[in-house]
Amino acid sequence: MTSLFHKLLGRAVLAAGIVASSAAMATGHAGPAASALPTPTTAVLVHGAWADGSSWAGVTPLLQRHGLKVVSVQLQRASLGEDAAIVRRAVEAQAGPVILVGHSYGGVVITEAGTSAKVVDLVYVDAFAPGDNESIDDLTKPYPAGAWQAGIIKDDAGYLTLRSSVYLANFAPDVPAGEARVMATSQGPIFAHVLDDKVSHAAWKSKPSYFVVGSADQIIPPAFQLGEAKRIGAQVTMIPDASHVSMVSHPTAVANVILRAAARVNGI
Repeated sequence: MTSLFHKLLGRAVLAAGIVASSAAMATGHAGPAASALPTPTTAVLVHGAWADGSSWAGVTPLLQRHGLKVVSVQLQRASLGEDAAIVRRAVEAQAGPVILVGHSYGGVVITEAGTSAKVVDLVYVDAFAPGDNESIDDLTKPYPAGAWQAGIIKDDAGYLTLRSSVYLANFAPDVPAGEARVMATSQGPIFAHVLDDKVSHAAWKSKPSYFVVGSADQIIPPAFQLGEAKRIGAQVTMIPDASHVSMVSHPTAVANVILRAAARVNGI
């Protein structure tokens, strides 16, 4: 009787081992010797002035569909230093490599914040890309003011917003009117002196860069952006007929540039 019990117990243990092994093979978890899955690449998306993190609502699911992790930050727009600190915290919170993407003023922020070893690529979208000790005002003062700038409103605290009419006609003219009106009502003001805040060490000097240019951008002229891209050695993608908010009106085209940047990084 005892011998029979031991035989049955042995068979049960053997059967349990076979089931566990089969389950491990089916799920891909074969034990400590199995290779770990690669850490995914993260795209940290940085909005500009007169916008917020929802600017990336069309781009985000396209990146996630291809295996990227996505983090969209919310800037304070009170100083370049504070905004760069927000982005640095987002970068350092990621386990793997990071692609920094900046729109408009966000291009200044990623230029300042992108020197971390975790940052592998910079993607500028309808953006400014200053060099060392340069601000937005330094970049733009040699050129005449755009007609749209007459639509900037400065409040008593020194913060700047855009008139709704200018937002619709110049900032986001290729966005459906209803959506553009919502963007205009939720626009984030920027403190005027942020335009004078200078970059300390430009990240594009040591990071591969990409530049997305909307050919119909009325806020930052395309020719100006192409000059920036040439200076920093960026790969350029021109989006025909796109406005200053190409990531809203042409999310697939913008996402494809980010995915191209990610393709050379192990782990997407």
